[in-house]
Order: sequence, then structure tokens, then C-alpha cells
Amino acid sequence: MKRLVFEPEHEQLRETTRQYIERVVAPRAEKWERERLVDRGAYLEAGKYGLIGFNLPAEYGGGGSDDFRFNAVIVEELARFGSVTPALSLQNDIVAPYLKSLANADQQARWLPGYITGAIIGAIAMSEPGAGSDLAGIRTSAIRDGDDWILNGSKTFISAGVNSDLVIVVARTDPDPDAGHKGFSLLVVERDMEGFSRGRKLDKMGQHAQDTAELHFENVRVPGINLLGEENRGFYHLMHNLPSERLSIAIGAVAGARETWRQTLRYAKDRNAFGQPIGSFQHNRFVFAELDTELDIAEQFIDRCLRAVVDCELDAVQAAKAKWWCTELAKKVVDACVQLHGGYGYMNEYKVARDYVDVRVQTIFGGTTEIMKDIIGRDLGL
Repeated sequence: MKRLVFEPEHEQLRETTRQYIERVVAPRAEKWERERLVDRGAYLEAGKYGLIGFNLPAEYGGGGSDDFRFNAVIVEELARFGSVTPALSLQNDIVAPYLKSLANADQQARWLPGYITGAIIGAIAMSEPGAGSDLAGIRTSAIRDGDDWILNGSKTFISAGVNSDLVIVVARTDPDPDAGHKGFSLLVVERDMEGFSRGRKLDKMGQHAQDTAELHFENVRVPGINLLGEENRGFYHLMHNLPSERLSIAIGAVAGARETWRQTLRYAKDRNAFGQPIGSFQHNRFVFAELDTELDIAEQFIDRCLRAVVDCELDAVQAAKAKWWCTELAKKVVDACVQLHGGYGYMNEYKVARDYVDVRVQTIFGGTTEIMKDIIGRDLGL
């Protein structure tokens, strides 16, 4: 089905992304999988291909675009390849909007030139050992000391936690216990700051090459000039950027599931049992038909959301609907594709087996399915 939401310039970027994957990512993917880490050079190469910072100001080397469809194209192509890729969605869809909308001129001049080339890798640190979806439970704190902040605490499940050079840390800066959501600020911690350390790279079920890590802050002196946005307005800054992050996850989920479905369809046409292709059995035809239909429907909703972003109309509820539905669908599709592969679907030499463990986290990160449904339900007045 033709995707009417995309225009020729988006398809040009899609072709560039495919070239990057073919020339830079694919030859190194097995090495990254074995070493469980994507090397930093892949980010520098992405910068050369123009795949980082196209949505950042042109005066710092960016593309100056506000069109989220460019983000979507890159997310889709990386998702089709699989999880053994640089975290470009994190750089473009999550971190870049904070640097674009909240960083002042001096901060942008310091950080954006290197960020856009891929020399500087960004991350955002929200989750803690005792606070995931419940941001109000964050205990990492920062206390004023002259013009600086003294930061203490720990974060976990941080994407790009090993490779990152700039980490946007969500910290409680208002000591008043009744401040609630009004007591958080965003502080940018840089790689070489004393007291900032990285814990273990977490041993995950899937997505092994993605460097998800623990971060620790022990009396880290963060200069006042590294405050991002307004003091004690961090929660509101987060809420403003979460819809696009969740839409990005939904986009990747559907694109990845569609590719798994496509590869499984090819397998079902080639694999014979009882003297005929397994795809010709009525039950299997029905499974493929159902999955194809549901993926078509999901793609149409994704395109509607993309159009809403272009028109500045995407809201938190729409993004929550896209996020939970598309990630749950992806989980369903990949599970069915493993079954259709039979015993081979359980073998890691087949991509579908890796897809199975990689897809599972999508209903968790960026806000769990349950949190997404709660957002929707509250909007209904329940």
C-alpha cells in the first residue's frame, strides 16, 4: 500500500539511509552483536551521511528541518534492519528536540556542532532503580552551591549509557517535599565531569548491541550554565517532548514487524511440508492475511499521526494510542512469525529468533502499555 504521507524528499533520505545501512552497518553488525556494543565510528559515519541533526539549526551544521517525517524515514529503515544499529532515533527523536528547544545560544554553540557530526553522543537519564514510569518517584537530586549544582544519585536503563558524552539528567532541584512535579530540572552532565561514573552495561534479554547502562553521580559539580531550560520546570519539558518519542517507538515497532512478516512470508513460500509450501495451508494463509491487515491498519494510523505532527496537532493521547497499539501488535506479529518458522524460528541463526527477544521491550520503554492506556482513560474522564 502506497504511503501517501511521504514526499520525494523523504524517499531520497530513505535511499541515503539504506546506503548507510548497507555500507556502514551491515558489514559490522555481527561484530557489534558479539561485542555487545556499537562502536562510536558508526555515529561519525552517520553524521557524514546527514543522518544526525537534520532537525537542528543550520548555523551549526544541521539541516534546519521541522519535518518529523524525515525522522520517521530513518527510524523505519533502521527498524527493518534490526536492533544492531547506532541509536540514531535516540539522537534525533529524543535528545535533539531538547537541545533545539531548550538550549540557549551559548549551549547550542558548545554542543551542537559536535553533536551533528556524530562526535558527541547524547543520552537522557530519567529512570532510576526505584522510579521508572513514576517520574514523581525520582530521588536523584541537585543542590545549589554558588553558581553550580552538586548532583547526587543513580540512573538505570539508560540508552547510550556507555557511549554518551552529554547526558540530560532529570534531578530534583527543589528540596521542598511538597513540590511534586514542580521540583525537577534538567542538568546536562558531560563525560569528563568528576564524580560521574558508568556502572555495568546491562545484560539484556535482547538488543544486545545497544549500550543500556547504569549511571552514577557522586557529588558531581555541574556548572550553572549546564541547566537546560527553566529551573524546576523539568517535568513540563519532559511532557512536551514525550509524544514525539512515543510516536517514534510506534513507527519503529510497525516497520520492524512488517519486515519480519515479509521475511516470514518468503520463508512460507519456500519451505515445504507434506509435499507443498507451508504457506499454502489454509490456517497459515489466514494467519498471514490477519497480520497483513493489522499491519496495514497500524501503518495508516502511523501516517495519520505523522500528518498530525506536520500540522502541529499531535497530542499526548494520540501518541499514547500509537505507542501501545503498535508495540503490542509488533509483539503479536513476531510471535506468530516464530511459530510459522517452526523449529527454525527458535534458532538464533534466523533473524526472526532475534526479532522475538528484541521486540519484547517495546511495550515497556518510553512508557509501558499500562501507562499509555491510563493516559487515554484519563482523557476520557475516567
